[in-house]
Amino acid sequence: MLIRFVHTGRAFLPEIDAYRHFFEQHAFNTVVDRPTQNSSAKPDVEWRFMGKQFSGKNNSAVLIHEYASSSLPPFRKCKDLMKRTLNVKPDFRLFLNEYTQSQLGFHDGIPHGFRDMGINIPEIDHSKRDKKYDFIYCGSVGKDMHFEKLLECFTKEGLNEKTLLVLSNGYQEYQQRYLPYRNIFFEGPVPQEQVAGHIGTARFAINYKPDIEPHNHQTSTKLLEYASCGIPIISTDFFWMRQFQEKWGGKYFYLKPDLSNFGWEAINQFNYANPDLSQWSWANQIRRSGVLSFLSSRFPEISF
Repeated sequence: MLIRFVHTGRAFLPEIDAYRHFFEQHAFNTVVDRPTQNSSAKPDVEWRFMGKQFSGKNNSAVLIHEYASSSLPPFRKCKDLMKRTLNVKPDFRLFLNEYTQSQLGFHDGIPHGFRDMGINIPEIDHSKRDKKYDFIYCGSVGKDMHFEKLLECFTKEGLNEKTLLVLSNGYQEYQQRYLPYRNIFFEGPVPQEQVAGHIGTARFAINYKPDIEPHNHQTSTKLLEYASCGIPIISTDFFWMRQFQEKWGGKYFYLKPDLSNFGWEAINQFNYANPDLSQWSWANQIRRSGVLSFLSSRFPEISF
């Protein structure tokens, strides 16, 4: 049995490694391709991370569409409409959460499930590692993140002598712009299994997301990764973050919208605590998603 995972490569998708690890323990082989690749693989399941797929459905394979997010600005509503009306119809859909499903607005009776983000708990306590940097930020630096607002804090008195490691990809424009500032470092991308090691080199982790849709309703993967490493977390204040804290606990230093409270003394005086992550393993998230029941109905010889 073969699952072909298809994605554009533009987004961080730690779930692909998690899926491959899970399904390869259950009699499946897996491959990862780009949409433009003419793969010789003859999959039993084609699993696409959306995006768009206006054509090219492989009728010999079960088709799964996974939506990790609704569309990003600009014209996000128009993009969602195009996905809803023009994408080929899969056999099953996975959504990050109910918000993502509601924004995309599919009402065609195709079975679906929800698969939230997960974590791999590090085998060592990274909170006790020697610290090379004062801060780390992991994740996207795309234009929609308004990331320069955070970087500017490290050019001004108060934080201009504190070091920041940005672990990302596609950061070359920022790297050139902030080249004069010797306290800002860029690195990556790195394999998913190396992320925890990098997080452990910092005193504080920054969970920076703009408080705009759809970002503020999306699971913060980096928050989960930071917390699993036991690192004190500084975060922007947004809807998902408050919901997560209410349900799973933890104490986080919340930044004001203008970042005016982002100061070395203030963050060092704060009393941090980590959340309960006992339910957030990748295996738990995959099992709760509903996709295994669907696959069992199509491949009854496979046992999960």
